Amino acid sequence: MIKLDALATEQSNPDSCRIDAVSTIEMLRMINREDAHAAEAVGHILPNIAKAVELTASRLRQGGRLLYIGAGTSGRLGILDAVECPPTYSTDPSLVQGIIAGGNESMFRSREGAEDSEELGKTDLQAHHLTAADVVAGISASGRTPYVVGALTYAVSCGAAVISICCTPHSRIAACSQIDLCALTGPEVITGSTRMKAGTAQKLILNMLSTGTMVRLGKVYGNLMVDVKASNQKLEERARHIVMTATGCRRDEAAAALEQCEGRAKTAILMILLHLSADDAEETLRQSHGYIRQALQEERT
Repeated sequence: MIKLDALATEQSNPDSCRIDAVSTIEMLRMINREDAHAAEAVGHILPNIAKAVELTASRLRQGGRLLYIGAGTSGRLGILDAVECPPTYSTDPSLVQGIIAGGNESMFRSREGAEDSEELGKTDLQAHHLTAADVVAGISASGRTPYVVGALTYAVSCGAAVISICCTPHSRIAACSQIDLCALTGPEVITGSTRMKAGTAQKLILNMLSTGTMVRLGKVYGNLMVDVKASNQKLEERARHIVMTATGCRRDEAAAALEQCEGRAKTAILMILLHLSADDAEETLRQSHGYIRQALQEERT
């Protein structure tokens, strides 16, 4: 028997016990007040999130991958974070991946029963050819989802780095992990509806984990996404704007530099700032391991 009364995410919230009896605006105020607790809960675990970012960046520098795995809302949040990395940072789609119980169909149609199998979590990671170089982040609001427990247990046996993301203290997935990112968001407005505060907190953590990792990998200069993949008109214009902001050049100069280096904003920035050809800028980036700030410092010393 699952002891729901022992889970922090399944408790009844006294502040919303009359949510069905109040006006619509007061109902929304209740939700909004509770949503604010999600960001506060994440703020309390920033030191652990920092450790997770450093660990993940280190593994990815050595050729590893970041694999999110979860069920239901948690699994969908992992996929959402993963699929945004290639267009934002020009990463290979295999570098950050999201795995959801029940397969990709579960992204669009709920298959909640898929979360009940520990063996399925292990099997899904095996299908991704997990190695000791990889990082596995298990996501489960309750921290007890069998699918995620099975996946993390297998990840530990492979020597992979393991991170747990949950909203319940002393959880089963925490026991499997090197770093536990437990945001204590408290009872939901609608009892047990963890797509609300818990889901919001998990999304905030995932944003920090992937963004922080990409910053540490040199894919951001200042606060500019200099590795953006210009795959549509909006992103092409964004790349031009990034080059203009980083260098102070005119729009036509940014466009010309980007054309010469096949749309790579990083290369275009160094071409303009250091007066280099596209090939020389690429070589400078290679020598600085892709870090613009390091390349500029080395060229100016």
